[in-house]
Amino acid sequence: MWKPMLPMLSEKIPEQNSWVFEVKYDGFRSLLSITESKVQLISRNGKDLSENFPEIIGFCEEYRNLLRPELPIHLDGELVILNSPLQANFSLLQQRGRLKNLTKIKEHASKRPATFLAFDLIRWKNNGLENQPYEKRKDDLAQLFSKLGWPVDVSLSSRIGGIKYYDKFAPVWDQLQLEYGEGLIAKRKKTLYEQGKRVDYWLKLKNWRKVNGLITGFDPNNAYFEAAVYDRDQLVNIGLFKHGFEESEFETLRSLIYEKGEKTKDGKYIVSPQISVQINCLQAEDGQLREPMFDCFRFDLPPEEITYKKLIKDIAMLPQSVDITNPDKPLWPQPDFSKQDLLIFLRKVSPYMLPHILDKRLTLIRYPHGVTDQSFYQKHRPDYAPDYVGKAVENGEEFILCNTMEALIWLGNQAAIEYHMPFQRENKTYPDEIVFDLDPPSRQEFPLAIEAAKLLKNICDHLELTSYVKTSGNKGLQVHIPLPENSLSYDETRKFTEAVAFLLVNHEPTLFTIERLKKNRGNKLYVDYIQHAEGKTIVAPFSPRATESGSVSTPLFWSEVKENLNPMEFTIQSVPERIELYGNPLGDYFEKKEKQNLTKLKQLIDNE
Repeated sequence: MWKPMLPMLSEKIPEQNSWVFEVKYDGFRSLLSITESKVQLISRNGKDLSENFPEIIGFCEEYRNLLRPELPIHLDGELVILNSPLQANFSLLQQRGRLKNLTKIKEHASKRPATFLAFDLIRWKNNGLENQPYEKRKDDLAQLFSKLGWPVDVSLSSRIGGIKYYDKFAPVWDQLQLEYGEGLIAKRKKTLYEQGKRVDYWLKLKNWRKVNGLITGFDPNNAYFEAAVYDRDQLVNIGLFKHGFEESEFETLRSLIYEKGEKTKDGKYIVSPQISVQINCLQAEDGQLREPMFDCFRFDLPPEEITYKKLIKDIAMLPQSVDITNPDKPLWPQPDFSKQDLLIFLRKVSPYMLPHILDKRLTLIRYPHGVTDQSFYQKHRPDYAPDYVGKAVENGEEFILCNTMEALIWLGNQAAIEYHMPFQRENKTYPDEIVFDLDPPSRQEFPLAIEAAKLLKNICDHLELTSYVKTSGNKGLQVHIPLPENSLSYDETRKFTEAVAFLLVNHEPTLFTIERLKKNRGNKLYVDYIQHAEGKTIVAPFSPRATESGSVSTPLFWSEVKENLNPMEFTIQSVPERIELYGNPLGDYFEKKEKQNLTKLKQLIDNE
């Protein structure tokens, strides 16, 4: 029976060249065993997980002919449900693992498929590789995956992928923090695979969220302390913890509770909320702390400052480099969204939003006193902006580039609510995507946008183009078609957008129009093909909008584009929760972009 080699928890980052770093995912450690007779997923405790994750088994079965000469194969890895390339959703994985009904399992597998990420190869053909050094096992793993046509790195569209290693700590740690990843595993390159052992040449480096709590109870039976925060005037439990103490710290805290606390009938202790502590954890929600570890006492923090609002901010991991001002300023008075709400939203969506605005000159719309007050456009980079806010220089003028999470949070702190982007990246002359802006006269005519988007999807499918759809965040929908780099000029994309716009209007002349003047459109939806041009902009994916509800330009799955769709439901409050539940509809955007087949599109242009 397989017993995995296990890492030790460490706070120290190895600095010698003999170490490398792999991403640690928050999932189920598993063995993927592929033999002539069957494919199995086996947990670290020996449980067969195959039935609960049929998409992994089915993926392997599709490659049965290619796999046959390589068997048997034993892959050590992590079974995950991915939110992003470096972030896994453990709560959804747990839910799947508990399911018993096969119909429910298939439904979950369809909506949020799992991925097996292999980081080690311990059997290939008839060779056990445990006695081979780490580097050789990784080379063999990459060679095997290349032979099979499987991705050697993480892929959101493949059910099996690899976990590569990095020679440098800082770059991957920075990206991991951006994506709220669990942590890294440091591994010594020359070491062997020792089954069943916890070894000091594999080290876990956790990406801790540091939260504060007040000690409110202690259970001597299991040595767990209870922590709480103030939500207005009420104490709210945030979870239990017991690990991380030095022996002297534990004894001091326990003695103080015995002395000052009140013993209950079941032998537990209740204590007045006066002792402030800092706790390392991976998440804090629904009254539970994920992997909590005591960090330190916070005697400098008065109990009244240990609040739920502060907890939410700490879990969001806002960057320390940004000096946040007036966090309580109301920006959306009706749903009562403050500037801090905006900043936490931007921080949570930054892993998904930043790749789309990378190296693009932004046009911001700022609302210094909230969306009900005056606004102004800003394209130029202010001279007081910190260095981490990027710039593009042309004819002595500086324009705004937002390439980092710190820059995005800084701009949000300036009450920049809307983020509009051009169709090309800096120093490029070709567009990197085609966008159709489907603009109905008002929200009452939003069904017209649904109808137009569905027709566009059919056209794209016919042309073998991968397309994506998002709400504008207001009253319309936008369809994005990613383009490989330097594949089409603006003249060519203009021919295509014009041809498609005419096709839509000719198909449904009572519903759609290309009339520029609003007064002449009546109640028809305007198909804006002229807007797709050099120098023009479109609202960025995940950009908030200055609507009364705090709505967001939200990427959708095509299956959601149907009659009951309400774009106002997607707000700065609901969109991060939506990504957690359903994933990012643009998750494979850049993967598909490079593989986009433009053959039929170019034929259409040539025939115009």
